[in-house]
Amino acid sequence: MNDNLDGLLSPFLRKQRMGAAAPFIGGRVLDFGCGIGLVCDMVDANKYAGVDIDARVIEIARSRNPNGRFYTLDQMDSLEGEVFDTVVGLAIIEHLPDPLRFLNDARRRLAPGGRLVLTTPNPILDWAHGLGSRIGIFARESHDEHQSLMNRKQLADAGDRTGLRMTTFRRFLFGANQLAVFESGEK
Repeated sequence: MNDNLDGLLSPFLRKQRMGAAAPFIGGRVLDFGCGIGLVCDMVDANKYAGVDIDARVIEIARSRNPNGRFYTLDQMDSLEGEVFDTVVGLAIIEHLPDPLRFLNDARRRLAPGGRLVLTTPNPILDWAHGLGSRIGIFARESHDEHQSLMNRKQLADAGDRTGLRMTTFRRFLFGANQLAVFESGEK
């Protein structure tokens, strides 16, 4: 990850997302949007797989965490048939054109009783995020790529539609971000 592309507070925001999600991450972990592998730093690297769209950050992740497994999207066939105790998506669902497709894919990859851990911006404060990105406090690219901002009810409804039950929801960073934890319907 090139910090030159980040906004002034981007490293702080990443740390806050990681802290909010950490208590819910464990076991065999699949990390969508893994970036340079920061979640891998928190878990047993031998039980970790990370996926990112950016081949450049995957190379950085591999060098930082040689025991973790890292893949670009076009390499995801390597994970076919594997199940995970935790699927992680920190600050990614808002960038996807079809969040239900992502949720279905995450559910399919969960072991019975597994959990999906998401963070996403609060849509009510999107204006503040947009303003902050224009003046360099937040990454401009990140805000410009938002496609699917969802509030608590929309997240819960999307989970229900895909066989996931929201078990935990809370806001953090003064309400600007949301943590949603879902469990698969299977035990």
